[in-house]
Amino acid sequence: MPRDTRATDLGIRIGRFTPGPTDGITDVAGVRVAAATIIRGEGALERGVGPIRTGVTAILPRPLAEMGHPLFAGTHRLNGNGELTGLEWIRESGLLTSPICLTNTHSVGVVHDAMIRWSLDHVPDAPPWSLPVAGETWDGVLNDVNGFHVTAAHAQQALDAAAALPNGAPVPRGNQGGGTGMICHGFKGGNGTSSRRLPAELGRYTIGVFVQANHGRRHRLTLQGKSLGAPGGPLSTEHYPLPWETKLGAAPKPDDPRGGAGSIIVIVATDAPLLPMQLDRLAQRAVIGIGRVGGVGEHSSGDLVLSFSTANGHLPAEDLEPKEPFEASVTMVVNAHLSALFEATADATESAILDALFAAETMSGADGATAVELPLDIVRAALD
Repeated sequence: MPRDTRATDLGIRIGRFTPGPTDGITDVAGVRVAAATIIRGEGALERGVGPIRTGVTAILPRPLAEMGHPLFAGTHRLNGNGELTGLEWIRESGLLTSPICLTNTHSVGVVHDAMIRWSLDHVPDAPPWSLPVAGETWDGVLNDVNGFHVTAAHAQQALDAAAALPNGAPVPRGNQGGGTGMICHGFKGGNGTSSRRLPAELGRYTIGVFVQANHGRRHRLTLQGKSLGAPGGPLSTEHYPLPWETKLGAAPKPDDPRGGAGSIIVIVATDAPLLPMQLDRLAQRAVIGIGRVGGVGEHSSGDLVLSFSTANGHLPAEDLEPKEPFEASVTMVVNAHLSALFEATADATESAILDALFAAETMSGADGATAVELPLDIVRAALD
């Protein structure tokens, strides 16, 4: 289970805009998130047996009855050593035509296939072809990532659970779903979420962000502009060891290059009526939030962003054959009013990464490697 602490509990306020009621991506009406989590085994790593620390997170961008109709979407890549399938079609068409599932690196294939089957079985007006969005980050420090423990049933479980949720349901945070075995800036990472609502004079739109955070080096960890993870800082490796240093028989090392070998997937949702090129620009601003916490998109990191708008939800269902209507009218935010949405995206992304750190609990896994939770008492004292 996640810790209950949110940024506001520590007196942290990021940006000038107010979070929504749940401070999560589900504050964007219609978005639902659920998870299937697998935690089993202890001790020495045995491929195919465990320990297992992994799972699947499912994000439905709109209610199941409306999933057959695409939404406008955009993308951005900070660094490409990662996978988020379906992005080429989104870049080509500007349309999101599937749910989104996140898991570990070596389980993308099975989740991808399960998503196709699930959509054919459950989504009204589902097209006969599918290019689902399945993403990953690598959980091989804590998890038997080469044991292939995620199955189609886990993906279907997460998707079924998401479809059954009421509007505005809480988001699975911390050590759940795809975030179960993830590490962020050398502490336990995983799922994080946040939202921002613009005031009436700026459109009254909502931005919601979800991250699967498995990235970053300890010495760059920054909270509220303070480099708390730097050498000599209160969160440095001098005080809190890195997970791979705690493995059975591991020799202590300085800030190991593996500390930047993870990735982050960022999903940005909004109810603002944005066109695909505007959503590309929105996705790009998530990188600002990554950078504020200390991420720089290392060579070995996969830092991928997908954004979508729940507005213009009446777009015709995709089909192999052309049919009526020939036209569909859409609305859009005038470009001069985008800056507040960009600002809210950067703020919500920064907050979502911190949320992953605040929610995650200490976890031991393969070969006894232990990712310690971010010590919130130290954070509170340092920020005070």
